[in-house]
Amino acid sequence: MKRWLFLAITMMMIAVLAACGGNNESGEDMKNKENTEENNQDQSSEENKENEDSKSNEEKSEVTQEVTVDLKNPDDENIGTAKLTQQEDGVQISLDASELPPDEHGFHIHEKGTCEPPEFKSAGGHFNPEGVSHGTNSEDGPHAGDLPNINVGDDESVQEEILAENVTLKKGEDNSLLKEEGTALVIHAKPDDNESQPSGDAGVRIACGEINDGLLE
Repeated sequence: MKRWLFLAITMMMIAVLAACGGNNESGEDMKNKENTEENNQDQSSEENKENEDSKSNEEKSEVTQEVTVDLKNPDDENIGTAKLTQQEDGVQISLDASELPPDEHGFHIHEKGTCEPPEFKSAGGHFNPEGVSHGTNSEDGPHAGDLPNINVGDDESVQEEILAENVTLKKGEDNSLLKEEGTALVIHAKPDDNESQPSGDAGVRIACGEINDGLLE
């Protein structure tokens, strides 16, 4: 009788120990599972943050990109530069040129990014994606590429800051200066009267600079 009692007690102890061991193992499994889920959440959060940072950087580059345009005269000589910077309300043009006739001159953005001297006719007409009339004095103007006249001093140089409100450096936009064919900056011999069609009676082209995405800084 004692022997059977001893065996029964022994079996009960073994069962209890086994149950405790199983509970411990289950607890460890649950803890490992929780750690794995936390690690996955942390990794997902880090990836989301990286994606957001990357998107933010891309958006930032969209609005801060710059283009530096070399201006050439009819003899294909470099006479200055124009730095184009994307702003919230358009494109800022920082013009710095020399060896130009002292006077007031028409200054425009033209529709093709090709400047073949000496006449620069390869630049085409004014940049006009909306198909409107030329000039600020026209009822349905101006062209997107119409800019204020510039003034060249007696020292044959000009430094001016001009905001082109109707254009952008953002690719894919209808008014983007970085379209497939590019665009060009052109200085004319005479001032633009802001009304005569199709180009303000500004005379021949005396300087030209190509605008394209190969110039992005």
